[in-house]
Amino acid sequence: MATNDETQRKWRTRTQLVRGATERSEFNETSEAIFMTSGYVYERAEEAEQAFKQEIDRFVYSRFGNPTTAMFEKRLALIEGAQACRATASGMAAVYASLACFLQAGDRLVAARAMFGSCLYICQNILPRFGVQVDLVDGTDAAQWEKALSKPANAVFLETPTNPALEVIDLRAVCDLAHKAGARVVVDNVFATPLLQKPMQFGADVVVYSATKHIDGQGRCLGGAILSDSEFIVDKVTPFIRHTGPTLSPFNAWVLLKSLDTLEMRVRQHCENALAVAQALQGRKDLTRLLYPSLPSHPQHKLAMAQMSAGGSMIAFELAGGKAAAFRFLNNLKLIDISNNLGDSKSLACHPATTTHQRLTPEERAHLGITDGMVRLSVGLEDASDIIDDLTQAFAA
Repeated sequence: MATNDETQRKWRTRTQLVRGATERSEFNETSEAIFMTSGYVYERAEEAEQAFKQEIDRFVYSRFGNPTTAMFEKRLALIEGAQACRATASGMAAVYASLACFLQAGDRLVAARAMFGSCLYICQNILPRFGVQVDLVDGTDAAQWEKALSKPANAVFLETPTNPALEVIDLRAVCDLAHKAGARVVVDNVFATPLLQKPMQFGADVVVYSATKHIDGQGRCLGGAILSDSEFIVDKVTPFIRHTGPTLSPFNAWVLLKSLDTLEMRVRQHCENALAVAQALQGRKDLTRLLYPSLPSHPQHKLAMAQMSAGGSMIAFELAGGKAAAFRFLNNLKLIDISNNLGDSKSLACHPATTTHQRLTPEERAHLGITDGMVRLSVGLEDASDIIDDLTQAFAA
C-alpha cells in the first residue's frame, strides 16, 4: 500500500531512510525491486507517441528514468528536504551536470579554491573552454567572497568541509552574497552527508553528492545525485542528463537504496569513532597539525558546529618530516588501508599531495594547506580502539 507524500515528509529521518518513496510492483515484494531493463513496451503506438510527447507520465527508456532509480531519487530528496533529485552514474557526473546544465558562454562562476582535484579540473580546465569565466577565491576569506560577488555572477560552487584540509565555509554568508549577485549556489556536501548538514537550510540552491561515499558506504558501487527545486531539476538537469547520458544504472540505484536503510546508524558511528580518534591524536609531538571540525582547535570550529550536527568521518593531519614521514607512516599501517576512497565502513588513508591533488602545482597545494606531510584519514566502523592502536604503532614505526 502506497503512503502519500505528505505523510512521508512528516516521518522522522530514520523512517524515511528505510521506507521513504517505496514503490511496490504487482508482486508486492518486501525489498525494493531491481528493474534491470533498458526499455519499456507499449500497448499501442498511440501510447508511445503520447509518452514521447510527455502527454502521459510513464517510463520510456532507462537513460531517461527507471523505477528503481526513481525510488532512490525520491527517497534522497525526502532526506535532504529537497523538492526533486536526479541520480547520476558518479559523483563527478553530478558535479559537472549541476553546472554544465545551465552555464553558457559569457557566464561567470565564482568558486572556492579548496576543492577535490577533479572538481577543480572542471572549474579551471573544462568550463573555461566553453566560454565560462571562472574566478577562484579562498573559501574562508569573507572579504574575497564580498569582492568576487560585488559584481554579477551566474553560479557559485563550493564544498564544505573541503577535501582534504577540512576548511569550513560560511554557507549563509556566501549564499546571501551570491543571490545578491544573481548567482545560483551549488554545494558539494559529500563530507557532511545529508544527515550532518543541509545546505539548502542556509540558502543553497543545489546540493550534489558522490553517493559512492557515505551513501553506499561500503565500497561497492559508483553513484551521484543532484538535488534542488523542481523547476531546476525538470528544466535544466533532466534534459542535460537525458541527452548526454550520465545515468545511474538500476542495479547501482538498488544498492544505494539498500544502503540508505543503515545510513543514519553508520554516519553516527563514523562520527563517534572519528571524534575518539581525533581526541587521541591531540598533543602528539610528531604531528605539526591536526584538523577535525569537532575539535575546538579547528580554525572554524564554531562555524562548523553551527552548520553541522557532528564533525563527520574525515580527519586530516600533518606529520613532521614531509612526504618521507607520511609514506613511512602509511606503509606501516596494518589495519587501515591505503586508498583514495572515503566514507567507507573500512578506515582508509591516503596522501593527498601525490593522489587526489597531485595535479596541483606545489605552490597551489601550499596555498591550500596540502603539505607533503599531510595524510587524509577516513575513519571507518571498526572498533575505535583498534583504529587508534593501528595509528599509534604506525607513528612509532
